[in-house]
Amino acid sequence: MPRYALLVEYDGGPFAGWQRQADQPSVQGAIEAALGKLEKREHTIAAAGRTDAGVHARGQVAHCDMEKVWDPFRLGEALNFHLKPEPVAIRACAAVADDWHARFSAMERRYLFRVLVRRAPSTLEKGQVWRVMNPLSLEAMREGAAHLIGLHDFTTFRSTMCQAASPVKTLDECRIEQVETGAGTEYHFHLRARSFLHNQVRSIVGTLERVGAGSWAASDVKAALEAADRAACGPVCPPDGLYLMGVGYPDDPFAG
Repeated sequence: MPRYALLVEYDGGPFAGWQRQADQPSVQGAIEAALGKLEKREHTIAAAGRTDAGVHARGQVAHCDMEKVWDPFRLGEALNFHLKPEPVAIRACAAVADDWHARFSAMERRYLFRVLVRRAPSTLEKGQVWRVMNPLSLEAMREGAAHLIGLHDFTTFRSTMCQAASPVKTLDECRIEQVETGAGTEYHFHLRARSFLHNQVRSIVGTLERVGAGSWAASDVKAALEAADRAACGPVCPPDGLYLMGVGYPDDPFAG
């Protein structure tokens, strides 16, 4: 069966997450239903990451197996037609080897978290950013983030429901930038790793926001990490503002 890689963008707001669920809408379910319109049978796709409810993606990657050979461009166009009006789009489609896997072939995942600082509610981007009202210190958050770079036991920063075999992960990047927009000041948190634990990004950003607000010292992040205790974590921020931006592979199936 020919295999195809899909580069997927979606608004996670209307969905209960990526993973297919029997009684709630999911991104996986929406794409599988669209595939069913093209080849009338049950379809099962796999993705690089199972994003939670409300989490968005600009660069999620999935793969599907088809019975007939499709031109990748036409497959992507046909899926987009049948995905309407769901807020899901296939940005690119590429033929890949039979043993290529969206999850297991991946070498890294890249996430962006957007925090908007302003008193007024966010109306035009509701659900797309996490709005906080208190001013934040970029320098303090960067100092706190520096303690998290590298190989660590991230027990403090993972959900108690996390099913990963080990809490030990290598965080390759945790970069924070301040962006001035017409809507207010945003802080963009860029995180990159081979893989992440459940709720790791939201736990890290929620903790660093407390550092930026002055409720935590930057050194408290180091102490929380070394505690290897979920109770030592700061608040877990909401999914609003979290985006899966991209997935890295040894050979990019969408290059060219």
